[in-house]
Parts: sequence; C-alpha cells; structure tokens
Amino acid sequence: MGATGLVGTEMLSVLEERGFPVEELRAFASPRSLGRRLPFAGGEVVCEVLADGCFDGLDLVIVDVDESISEEWAPKAAAAGAIVIDKSSAFRMDPDVPLVVAEVNPDDMRSLPRNIASCPNCTTMVLLVALAPLHRAAGLDRVVVSTYQAASGAGQPGIDELENLWTKLNGESRRLRRAALHPDLLALGDVWPKPIAGNVIPLAGSVKEQGYTSEEWKLVYETRKILHDDAIRVSATCVRVPVFVGHSMSVNLEFRRPMDKAEAVELLQAAPGLTLVDHGDGAPTALEGAGVDPVLVGRVRDDPSLPGAINLWVTGDNLRKGAALNGVQMAEVLLQQR
Repeated sequence: MGATGLVGTEMLSVLEERGFPVEELRAFASPRSLGRRLPFAGGEVVCEVLADGCFDGLDLVIVDVDESISEEWAPKAAAAGAIVIDKSSAFRMDPDVPLVVAEVNPDDMRSLPRNIASCPNCTTMVLLVALAPLHRAAGLDRVVVSTYQAASGAGQPGIDELENLWTKLNGESRRLRRAALHPDLLALGDVWPKPIAGNVIPLAGSVKEQGYTSEEWKLVYETRKILHDDAIRVSATCVRVPVFVGHSMSVNLEFRRPMDKAEAVELLQAAPGLTLVDHGDGAPTALEGAGVDPVLVGRVRDDPSLPGAINLWVTGDNLRKGAALNGVQMAEVLLQQR
C-alpha cells in the first residue's frame, strides 16, 4: 500500500536487492496511479487501487500510507489473513502491536495479536540502532537529542519544495549574506511555514502538549516502547534542515552506571546495522549515509561536564533504513521465525 510514494518505490528496490522471496507481488496506490507500471525484478507490476477483497490470498501486506488510510485498511488486510507491516503512526503505541527495529527487538515479532507489526518513526529508527547496544550494557537513564531532519521526511512535496526554493534563491546569496531576506521568500512554499532553503527551522511536526512537537514526542514514547523501559528520560528538539535525504542527530547520553568512550566504541563496533566512523575526523555526514543500509555513528566523546556520560553523532538514510529497509528486514525476521 502506497507503492508509488517515496518510501514505496524504495521498498520495491530493497525487496529486489535483497532477493526477498516473492511469488506474487501486488502494488496498491491511489486512484490517480491506477494502471501505472512500476519496475520490479526485471519486469513490471501494475498498480491497483484498494477495494473490498483486494487482500484475499496475500500472506504479507506492507503499508506506507497516511495514518487515516492505514487505520481503515490495515485491519482489513489482517482480517483477510495477511500479516501487516505498517509504517504509519496508526498502531505504534497500541499495546497489541509490536514496534520493531529489526536489529534491536526482532523477538517482539513472535507475538502479533492483531496480525500487525509497526515500524517506528524514521528518526527513532536511526537513533535506536545506535542507542540499543549501549542501553543493554549500562542502562540508559537520560537521552538529550537534537535532530537535523531532511526535507524528504515530508515526502515528495518536501523534496520538491526544497528544490524549488533553492532554484529561486539562485542569485540571492549576496542578499542573504547581508541577512536581508527577500520578502517574497516568506510567502514561498506550502509544506513548511518558513522557507527551508538556506534556512534551519527549529520545528518539525505539529506542536503538541508542553510546546513539544509530534516528532519530539514520538522520540520519547517510541524509544521507551522499543527498548522495553518506561523509565528512560528523553528530551528532544527536532529541527528541519535543507538536506534532501538523511536524518542526523546530536545525542548526549547518561547511564545507570558510568560508561566511557572506550567502552562505547567497543560496543558500537560490534553492533548490527551500524558502522562506526572512527577514522579521519570521525564525523559522518547525511550525504555519506544516504543510499546505504547501515546507520553511521561518529564523534564519540566523553562528556567533560558529567563523568560517565557520553556524546555521539548519528546519521542515517530516513527513506532507506528509516522506512523501507526496516520493513523488509521485519518481513525477513518473520520468515526466519516461521
């Protein structure tokens, strides 16, 4: 479901790249994409639309649509006998739906009371690959995280808006350097209330309780659920930056027993789904993480203000590991378990 979207097309690529065993593939999209042909495994799959009975005979349904559509159709797929892997936020906090990062808590897939398993938000996904091995060793007490989230987190409209604004900014660099923002720019764009090109917007998601955004609260609640620890304290500030692909995070970690850089490095080097960048400047960028499977971690440092705490930098592809890849990995876990 959602086969023609940014994540949907990435999903098709990942299924093909990883050789996932598909006997029959069906692609569902919106009515405007009915009949559209999508490449897959040397051939094509023709887009269908959702309708009563459309899930009959399917073993697995992977969902990448808006929450409201998922709330309506994912239970129908489950009732038809399919296992559903849902990427929307519709079921993430449902106690009968496991919230899974494949490298972190795959055993949670063994119990599916509703025949639905959920993927976390793309920012949580990237972060938890790095945090999980440290938590298992020393127990996370407090996480303070600032995110730098790519425009593609808002889907294709986010990418288009960033690209269009960059084009319109061409020739305005001298004006911008003088901090005299062209007044026309303030009205540009529909995705964000302020221009994203050449800018940093310290507000990702909609504002919720206590002034924190939906993106920030997702980091709080999803981290606790995935790590099975409601005592972890999480404080987040989510920021949108003019990057096309790749979410990055600056993270400060306090533990229930002291941890130093040497131990953290050893744990991260052995962690699945993660590459520790400890050569050169040890500062992986979003551009380096785009298009690759592993989450990149660098700048691991002892916190000089708080012995036993550490700082690190995390970046990963929000479309790939943050969505499509984890969905396929969850399906692979199902095959292994069953």
